[in-house]
Amino acid sequence: MVPTRTNVATEIPSSKVKVSMLPSTGGGHINRQKKTKSPKIPYKAIACATVQFSIGAFLILLGCFLLAGYISKIGSSRAVAVLIVGLLVFLPVFYHLLIACRAQRGCQGYSYQDLTDCDD
Repeated sequence: MVPTRTNVATEIPSSKVKVSMLPSTGGGHINRQKKTKSPKIPYKAIACATVQFSIGAFLILLGCFLLAGYISKIGSSRAVAVLIVGLLVFLPVFYHLLIACRAQRGCQGYSYQDLTDCDD
C-alpha cells in the first residue's frame, strides 16, 4: 500500500485538506487602477526639440570641420566657439528626445509629463 502525503504541521492527510478563497473586500494590496485615457503627447515640444537637435548636430559637425581645416582656415578660436555652441544646443535637447522616445516605448519611470509643455 502507498502511504498518502500528510501535512507535517497538523498531521492531516492532504486528501482531506480543503482550500477556500477569502472574500474580496475590494481593498488590500491588490492594485486596482482605473483605466485612464492615453497621456497627452506634447507634439510642439517634441517638434521644437527635434529642430534644435538637428541645429546642434549641424553646428557640431561644422565646428569639427572648421577645426580640422576642411572648410576654411579661419582659426581654431572660431571653430572652438562654433563647436561649444553646438554642444550647448545639442546636449539638453538630446536628453529631452531620449525621454520622449522612452515614454513612447512605455519604459517604466518615463512619461510625457517629464517634458516641458509649449502650450500657453
